[in-house]
Amino acid sequence: MNIANKLSQGLHALQLDIDSPIQTQLLNYLELLATWNRVYNLTAVREVAQMIPKHILDSLAVLPYICGTDILDVGTGAGLPGLMLAIARPSLQCVLLDSNAKKIRFVRQAIIELKIKNAEAVCTRVEAFQPAQKFSTVISRAYTSMPRFYTQTARLCAADGCLLAMKGIYPETEVAEMANLPVHLKSIPLQVPQLQAQRHLIVMRPLPGKNLQGLANLQGLARNFSEQL
Repeated sequence: MNIANKLSQGLHALQLDIDSPIQTQLLNYLELLATWNRVYNLTAVREVAQMIPKHILDSLAVLPYICGTDILDVGTGAGLPGLMLAIARPSLQCVLLDSNAKKIRFVRQAIIELKIKNAEAVCTRVEAFQPAQKFSTVISRAYTSMPRFYTQTARLCAADGCLLAMKGIYPETEVAEMANLPVHLKSIPLQVPQLQAQRHLIVMRPLPGKNLQGLANLQGLARNFSEQL
Protein backbone atom coordinates (compact mmCIF):
# COMPACT_ATOMS: atom_id res chain seq x y z
CA MET A 1 0.00 0.00 0.00
CA ASN A 2 1.41 3.41 -0.91
CA ILE A 3 1.53 6.14 1.69
CA ALA A 4 -1.27 8.20 0.09
CA ASN A 5 -3.67 5.26 0.40
CA LYS A 6 -2.42 4.57 3.91
CA LEU A 7 -3.23 8.14 4.93
CA SER A 8 -6.61 8.13 3.19
CA GLN A 9 -7.66 4.90 4.87
CA GLY A 10 -6.52 6.17 8.26
CA LEU A 11 -8.50 9.40 7.91
CA HIS A 12 -11.55 7.41 6.84
CA ALA A 13 -11.21 5.21 9.93
CA LEU A 14 -11.11 8.37 12.06
CA GLN A 15 -14.26 9.55 10.26
CA LEU A 16 -12.52 12.75 9.24
CA ASP A 17 -13.61 14.47 6.05
CA ILE A 18 -10.37 15.88 4.65
CA ASP A 19 -10.18 16.62 0.94
CA SER A 20 -7.39 15.54 -1.40
CA PRO A 21 -5.42 18.83 -1.53
CA ILE A 22 -5.16 18.86 2.27
CA GLN A 23 -4.14 15.20 2.32
CA THR A 24 -1.40 16.08 -0.16
CA GLN A 25 -0.28 18.90 2.11
CA LEU A 26 -0.05 16.47 5.04
CA LEU A 27 2.09 14.12 2.95
CA ASN A 28 4.29 17.02 1.87
CA TYR A 29 4.86 17.79 5.54
CA LEU A 30 6.09 14.24 6.08
CA GLU A 31 8.49 14.50 3.15
CA LEU A 32 9.88 17.74 4.55
CA LEU A 33 10.15 16.23 8.03
CA ALA A 34 11.96 13.17 6.70
CA THR A 35 14.44 15.39 4.82
CA TRP A 36 15.22 17.57 7.83
CA ASN A 37 15.27 14.57 10.14
CA ARG A 38 18.30 13.13 8.41
CA VAL A 39 20.33 16.12 9.62
CA TYR A 40 18.55 17.55 12.66
CA ASN A 41 17.09 14.44 14.34
CA LEU A 42 13.65 15.95 14.88
CA THR A 43 11.86 12.64 15.50
CA ALA A 44 12.83 9.08 16.37
CA VAL A 45 10.46 7.81 13.66
CA ARG A 46 12.50 7.38 10.48
CA GLU A 47 10.16 5.79 7.96
CA VAL A 48 7.53 7.99 6.32
CA ALA A 49 5.02 5.12 6.33
CA GLN A 50 5.33 4.88 10.13
CA MET A 51 4.96 8.64 10.47
CA ILE A 52 1.40 8.44 9.14
CA PRO A 53 -0.11 6.70 12.19
CA LYS A 54 2.45 7.89 14.75
CA HIS A 55 2.39 11.56 13.74
CA ILE A 56 -0.51 12.47 11.44
CA LEU A 57 -3.31 10.16 12.60
CA ASP A 58 -2.27 10.38 16.26
CA SER A 59 -2.42 14.19 16.04
CA LEU A 60 -5.71 14.34 14.16
CA ALA A 61 -7.46 11.87 16.48
CA VAL A 62 -7.93 14.78 18.92
CA LEU A 63 -9.81 16.99 16.45
CA PRO A 64 -13.31 16.21 17.83
CA TYR A 65 -12.21 17.45 21.26
CA ILE A 66 -10.72 20.80 20.27
CA CYS A 67 -12.40 23.74 22.01
CA GLY A 68 -12.97 26.88 19.94
CA THR A 69 -10.61 28.04 17.22
CA ASP A 70 -7.59 29.59 19.00
CA ILE A 71 -5.09 26.82 19.67
CA LEU A 72 -1.79 26.83 21.57
CA ASP A 73 0.46 23.80 21.06
CA VAL A 74 2.96 23.74 23.94
CA GLY A 75 6.22 21.88 23.33
CA THR A 76 5.31 21.45 19.68
CA GLY A 77 8.64 19.87 18.69
CA ALA A 78 8.42 19.21 14.95
CA GLY A 79 4.94 20.78 14.84
CA LEU A 80 2.93 18.00 16.44
CA PRO A 81 0.06 18.16 16.83
CA GLY A 82 -0.24 21.86 15.99
CA LEU A 83 0.77 21.84 12.33
CA MET A 84 -1.41 18.81 11.63
CA LEU A 85 -4.40 20.56 13.19
CA ALA A 86 -3.70 23.78 11.27
CA ILE A 87 -3.42 21.94 7.95
CA ALA A 88 -6.50 19.78 8.49
CA ARG A 89 -8.68 22.64 9.74
CA PRO A 90 -7.86 26.00 8.09
CA SER A 91 -10.49 27.66 10.31
CA LEU A 92 -8.25 27.15 13.35
CA GLN A 93 -5.62 29.69 14.40
CA CYS A 94 -2.65 27.82 15.82
CA VAL A 95 0.35 29.06 17.77
CA LEU A 96 3.17 26.50 18.05
CA LEU A 97 5.44 27.05 21.04
CA ASP A 98 8.81 25.47 21.78
CA SER A 99 12.05 26.63 23.38
CA ASN A 100 14.17 24.49 21.03
CA ALA A 101 15.41 26.83 18.28
CA LYS A 102 16.33 23.98 15.93
CA LYS A 103 12.81 22.56 16.02
CA ILE A 104 11.17 25.96 15.64
CA ARG A 105 13.36 26.64 12.58
CA PHE A 106 11.93 23.50 11.02
CA VAL A 107 8.36 24.46 11.93
CA ARG A 108 8.78 27.93 10.45
CA GLN A 109 10.22 26.47 7.26
CA ALA A 110 7.30 24.04 7.03
CA ILE A 111 4.84 26.91 7.44
CA ILE A 112 6.54 28.77 4.60
CA GLU A 113 6.99 25.85 2.20
CA LEU A 114 3.53 24.40 2.77
CA LYS A 115 1.91 27.86 2.67
CA ILE A 116 0.12 27.37 5.98
CA LYS A 117 -1.68 30.65 6.64
CA ASN A 118 -3.18 29.84 10.04
CA ALA A 119 -0.10 28.81 12.03
CA GLU A 120 2.62 30.77 13.83
CA ALA A 121 5.77 29.38 15.44
CA VAL A 122 7.16 30.99 18.61
CA CYS A 123 10.53 30.13 20.14
CA THR A 124 10.41 30.75 23.88
CA ARG A 125 9.90 28.97 27.18
CA VAL A 126 6.27 28.67 28.18
CA GLU A 127 6.98 30.52 31.44
CA ALA A 128 8.06 33.57 29.45
CA PHE A 129 5.23 33.46 26.91
CA GLN A 130 2.92 36.46 27.25
CA PRO A 131 0.29 36.36 24.48
CA ALA A 132 -2.10 39.23 23.82
CA GLN A 133 -5.09 36.96 24.41
CA LYS A 134 -5.85 33.58 25.92
CA PHE A 135 -6.49 30.40 23.96
CA SER A 136 -9.62 28.29 23.70
CA THR A 137 -7.47 25.13 23.58
CA VAL A 138 -4.03 24.55 25.07
CA ILE A 139 -2.66 21.20 23.96
CA SER A 140 0.51 19.18 24.54
CA ARG A 141 1.83 15.91 23.13
CA ALA A 142 4.45 14.18 25.27
CA TYR A 143 5.52 17.57 26.66
CA THR A 144 5.68 17.00 30.41
CA SER A 145 3.70 15.58 33.31
CA MET A 146 0.06 16.62 33.63
CA PRO A 147 0.49 18.58 36.90
CA ARG A 148 3.40 20.56 35.47
CA PHE A 149 1.58 21.10 32.16
CA TYR A 150 -1.45 22.41 34.00
CA THR A 151 0.40 24.68 36.40
CA GLN A 152 2.49 26.14 33.58
CA THR A 153 -0.32 26.75 31.12
CA ALA A 154 -3.64 27.21 32.96
CA ARG A 155 -3.06 30.99 32.85
CA LEU A 156 -3.02 30.80 29.04
CA CYS A 157 -6.41 29.06 28.78
CA ALA A 158 -9.60 31.05 28.26
CA ALA A 159 -12.29 30.82 30.95
CA ASP A 160 -14.48 28.59 28.77
CA GLY A 161 -11.58 26.74 27.18
CA CYS A 162 -9.82 23.44 27.82
CA LEU A 163 -6.37 21.97 28.21
CA LEU A 164 -5.67 18.72 26.36
CA ALA A 165 -2.86 16.36 27.38
CA MET A 166 -2.11 13.67 24.79
CA LYS A 167 -0.91 10.52 26.55
CA GLY A 168 -0.14 6.88 25.78
CA ILE A 169 -1.29 4.47 28.48
CA TYR A 170 -3.70 5.89 31.04
CA PRO A 171 -1.54 8.14 33.30
CA GLU A 172 -2.95 6.93 36.62
CA THR A 173 -0.22 8.43 38.79
CA GLU A 174 -0.37 11.82 37.10
CA VAL A 175 -4.16 11.91 37.38
CA ALA A 176 -3.88 11.21 41.11
CA GLU A 177 -1.37 14.05 41.46
CA MET A 178 -3.96 16.45 39.99
CA ALA A 179 -6.41 15.85 42.84
CA ASN A 180 -5.70 19.11 44.69
CA LEU A 181 -5.66 21.35 41.64
CA PRO A 182 -8.67 23.49 40.64
CA VAL A 183 -9.52 21.50 37.54
CA HIS A 184 -12.09 19.06 36.20
CA LEU A 185 -10.58 16.01 34.45
CA LYS A 186 -11.99 13.66 31.86
CA SER A 187 -10.06 10.79 30.26
CA ILE A 188 -10.94 9.76 26.71
CA PRO A 189 -9.44 6.59 25.22
CA LEU A 190 -8.51 7.14 21.57
CA GLN A 191 -8.39 4.57 18.81
CA VAL A 192 -5.67 5.60 16.36
CA PRO A 193 -5.86 3.61 13.11
CA GLN A 194 -2.78 1.59 12.14
CA LEU A 195 -1.27 2.14 15.59
CA GLN A 196 -0.92 -0.81 17.94
CA ALA A 197 -0.55 1.22 21.10
CA GLN A 198 -2.76 2.75 23.74
CA ARG A 199 -3.66 6.42 23.45
CA HIS A 200 -5.57 8.58 25.92
CA LEU A 201 -6.61 12.20 25.81
CA ILE A 202 -6.96 13.92 29.17
CA VAL A 203 -9.33 16.87 28.96
CA MET A 204 -8.78 19.47 31.68
CA ARG A 205 -11.13 22.34 32.36
CA PRO A 206 -10.01 24.92 34.95
CA LEU A 207 -12.43 25.66 37.79
CA PRO A 208 -12.26 29.45 38.31
CA GLY A 209 -12.12 30.77 41.84
CA LYS A 210 -11.14 27.51 43.52
CA ASN A 211 -7.77 27.01 45.22
CA LEU A 212 -6.24 29.79 43.14
CA GLN A 213 -3.59 30.59 45.74
CA GLY A 214 -2.44 26.99 45.72
CA LEU A 215 -2.24 27.07 41.93
CA ALA A 216 -0.24 30.30 42.03
CA ASN A 217 2.21 28.67 44.46
CA LEU A 218 2.53 25.64 42.20
CA GLN A 219 3.12 27.86 39.18
CA GLY A 220 5.92 29.56 41.08
CA LEU A 221 7.46 26.21 41.94
CA ALA A 222 7.19 25.14 38.30
CA ARG A 223 8.97 28.29 37.15
CA ASN A 224 11.73 27.83 39.70
CA PHE A 225 12.18 24.19 38.69
CA SER A 226 12.39 25.13 35.01
CA GLU A 227 14.97 27.83 35.68
CA GLN A 228 17.17 25.23 37.38
CA LEU A 229 17.16 22.94 34.33
